[in-house]
Order: sequence, then structure tokens, then C-alpha cells
Amino acid sequence: MAQINPSILSADFARLADEAKAVEGADWLHVDVMDNHFVPNLTLGVPIVESLSRATDTPLDCHLMIEDADRWAPQYVEAGAGSVTFHVEAAAAPVRLAREIRAKGARASMALRPATPIEPYEDLLPELDMLLIMTVEPGFGGQSFLDIMLPKIRRTRELISRHGLELWLQVDGGVSESTIERCADAGADVFVAGSAVYGAKDPAEAVRALRAKADGATASAQWACGH
Repeated sequence: MAQINPSILSADFARLADEAKAVEGADWLHVDVMDNHFVPNLTLGVPIVESLSRATDTPLDCHLMIEDADRWAPQYVEAGAGSVTFHVEAAAAPVRLAREIRAKGARASMALRPATPIEPYEDLLPELDMLLIMTVEPGFGGQSFLDIMLPKIRRTRELISRHGLELWLQVDGGVSESTIERCADAGADVFVAGSAVYGAKDPAEAVRALRAKADGATASAQWACGH
């Protein structure tokens, strides 16, 4: 079954606990951490993640769009994140970092910016629990989905299948009811959705609708046959 992770980047920051409760049917709550260095925006950090983890039973999926990921990522596990994603472009030692995240008890995930190819990192895949393919340039919410990322998603799914890995493939950026089926058909099974969820009148219903569309597309996708 497809996993839907609403992004609180599109939520009301003054009401984060309530906004988390509004999507309690979601699989994870996606938390975008930006430092105004790796990306040109500034959001929230460790203290907010600590507070949010106490305010919701939905596990936190922290996406670190920050420099010096090797130093900071483990602190987000300690703050309560169940999954921590670092950008390979910001990690000095990605294998060591993934192992440290896992050792601390969280799922280790690695993200790739749109221009970063997957192929050079094929040997790293067994060290990960999830791989995130950015389908927009990281740093801002509300961007339009980049269709040119679909072949990259397909290539990544082929690599995962070739190695027989139980690796989640997440997409983030412009995911909506009009784009999620293309992502699922290409091989994604975890979907981050911001404005498509929090911009809806009923966020919980938006989560259900997105999951239904993704599941429908996955059922007929070539990559999922016999999976």
C-alpha cells in the first residue's frame, strides 16, 4: 500500500499540534528542515521536532535540507524522528551517517536533488531504508512537479529491484491528485504532499484520496507485478 506523508511546510505553523492531528490517518508526518544555506529558506529545527513528537502519535519523517548533515542528522533521531533523510550533496560520509542513524533507532534515508543522478550511489542502497527523489528543487513549498524526474524514478526502482532490496522510494515536490499516479507508475511508493493536503478543505480526506490514486496506479504498474 502506498504511504502518504503530509508535509507540515504547508501547514499553519502557529497551530502545528492541531495540524498534525488533522492528518492522523497519514502514514508519516513529513518535517522539512531548512537552514538558509543548503537551500535559500529557513524553517524549523530540533526543538520544534521534539515538541511535535510529543504532540502526535504519527511518526515523524524529517527531511534535512541542511549543510553538515553528518553533524546534525543524529540529533533529529534523538529529538524523536522515526525517519531521517539527509541530502547526499550535504553529507561527507553518507554510509557512516546512514549507519549512525540506524544505530540510534531511526530509518535512514538519503535524498537526491533533481540534478543529482542515482547511478553513482548504487552501492550505497543496501545501507538505506528509503531513498528520496526530489521532484522539485528543494527549498520552497508549492512548486510545480517536474515531469523530467519520472525517468530517474524508474531507473531508481530498477536498481532497487535488481538488488532485491526492501527499500522505500519516496518522492517530494508537486505531488497532488494530478501527479501522484505518474509517480506511482514510475516506481515510487512513499509520497510527500504539502499543499495538496493542507490546502484541502478536509486534509484527512485528501490523504485518503491520494492514497487511493497511488494504490490504483501501483496495482497496474509494471514494476509492482509480482512484487
